[in-house]
Amino acid sequence: MEDPAFLEGKERLARALVENVCRVIRGKDEQVALAVIALLSGGHLLVEDVPGVGKTMLARSLALSINGTYRRIQFTPDLLPSDVTGTTVFNQRSSDFEFKPGPVFANVVLADEINRATPRTQSSLLEAMDEGQVTADGATHPLPRPFFVIATQNPVEYHGTYPLPEGQLDRFCMSITLGYPSEDTEREVVESQLLEHPVSSLEPVLSAGDIPELQRASRTVSVHPDVLSYAVSLVRATREEEGLYLGASPRGTIFLVRTSQARAFLSGRDFVTPDDVKAMAVPVLSHRVIPSARSCRLEDSRSLILEVMERTPVPVL
Repeated sequence: MEDPAFLEGKERLARALVENVCRVIRGKDEQVALAVIALLSGGHLLVEDVPGVGKTMLARSLALSINGTYRRIQFTPDLLPSDVTGTTVFNQRSSDFEFKPGPVFANVVLADEINRATPRTQSSLLEAMDEGQVTADGATHPLPRPFFVIATQNPVEYHGTYPLPEGQLDRFCMSITLGYPSEDTEREVVESQLLEHPVSSLEPVLSAGDIPELQRASRTVSVHPDVLSYAVSLVRATREEEGLYLGASPRGTIFLVRTSQARAFLSGRDFVTPDDVKAMAVPVLSHRVIPSARSCRLEDSRSLILEVMERTPVPVL
């Protein structure tokens, strides 16, 4: 059992991380909190939205706030897997082959417009996202910790894109949208960038080495057996939903519970409530299911998850 004072200190660090990123991503406190929850859960984040709403700035701000390494990979049709993971080259001085790490070897990796690369290149991230390592020429190379992928894609323009396969979508802890800012927030954003971008003066509030400790601390949040059963029932109900061709996987159940723990941890609680599970259900499960009718997939998925939640009994604690 962790010391309460120790956990309280970790909670303050996590909340400071959210507040620091919100200095750049204005008016999107909920989405920033979800991104931090994904990081605390040891997962990865998929951001589906139109250009210019702050997807890249979200990744940069997170990396700067944790004083971690940051790499941006622009996914294009001609991108090769070795351009992402790295390659083995011959060193003439040592007369030996050595591995040159690719941009995936960073604490925060932005996979920009991930659906514009070919499926072969997209799949180069599978091992990295799931196992935290890269295998090249039979040798395994561990990735730095923490390792957090933020992938973006435009849900409107599909010309020249390759939809992400279900196996890759399932490896993302959650999917979110940022949306357009309100009129007042948009005015505030423009005024804040008249001289320079706020990200240029952003200071770290913790180190990358603190993140694994925060992740471990969030895992200590207790989950009542009834709340755990509720989470399992929600996910299993998606597999029986008539409007869904494919329901969520067991990995979805794991991340639903982990993100609920991280949400409770961020709220200063040492226990998970049913409301935590309900709050995380849509971002965690919507990209893991396939509606029977594939038009407007993202919005259909979210509405169907909400319908499943309405029919699933909520435990009273």
